[in-house]
Amino acid sequence: MNDTALPAVQRDLAPHLLVPALVLAMLPLVGSFPTWVTLTVAGLAMGMMIFIMASGLTLVFGLMNVLNFGHGAFVSVGAFAATLVLLPMHGWMEADSLLLNLGALGLAIVVAMAVTALLGWAFERVIIMPVYGQHLKQILITMGGMIVAEQLIGVIWGPEQIALPLPTTLRGAIIVGDAAIEKYRLVAVVVGLLVYLGMFLTLNRTKVGLLIRAGVENGEMVEALGYRIRRLFVAVFAVGSALAGLGGVMWGLYKETLSAAMGSEVMVMVFVTVIIGGLGSVSGCFTGALLMALVANYAGFLAPKLALVSNIVLMMAVLLWRPAGLARK
Repeated sequence: MNDTALPAVQRDLAPHLLVPALVLAMLPLVGSFPTWVTLTVAGLAMGMMIFIMASGLTLVFGLMNVLNFGHGAFVSVGAFAATLVLLPMHGWMEADSLLLNLGALGLAIVVAMAVTALLGWAFERVIIMPVYGQHLKQILITMGGMIVAEQLIGVIWGPEQIALPLPTTLRGAIIVGDAAIEKYRLVAVVVGLLVYLGMFLTLNRTKVGLLIRAGVENGEMVEALGYRIRRLFVAVFAVGSALAGLGGVMWGLYKETLSAAMGSEVMVMVFVTVIIGGLGSVSGCFTGALLMALVANYAGFLAPKLALVSNIVLMMAVLLWRPAGLARK
């Protein structure tokens, strides 16, 4: 036996079991199996969209220690930037062809992520860089940035809400037995899973992810090894902004209307997700987003009045159990 072998890493499975435990516990309470399936899929889809919007913030807030209250601005800008493609290509969106619909949607997502990544880079260089390590100033200046961004959206796109209908082939629902599952919600689940897997593998299986995590723990040592950690963090901020833009497109299509204030309206929900999951944890953010959406959906069906405060109650329960969030003991 090799006495010098490293001890096995103990995996903390408790947070990962919360979502399936909640889903199974709700089946007898809901009573109807088709209704339970519909509520569960709807909750998972909403959770994926919340995760996409919150994933960028958990990178910036958790890994870079930046309180970016302007994160919602990137959600709004991403959604409105998508209209630069979706509105002129309404013929593709209205065509009864899944290929044309996904082509227009894919191009819109690329444009939205490119615009918000560029905006995030400029925002970090001009707004964030002078206030690193100064949390109070970060809160004030990023809140101001979000207000300015909302006003600029009103100037460019107008003050009125913009309709953003779903592509033709993604409207309606798929009937499985007696359960109705909306097509767009299935797309949201797939996109959310791809984003989660991409982030998880990048942070845990690549050299870039290793440098990011090492830079968070000891940036000076990473710099001493010859790596330009500041450039890496700027790239992280741009990626986080691009993910917010993607989330804005998904959320805008889910609501089917856009407003300049849509980003600020989801910011409380996004911050609660990051806090529940644990700062800097992609897995925790993913679990927290699913829990929030599922609890809100089930509560809306079983006790509608409780649904209004379900997110706060969930956050209190999680923090009483684990004060640092699900992913941290």
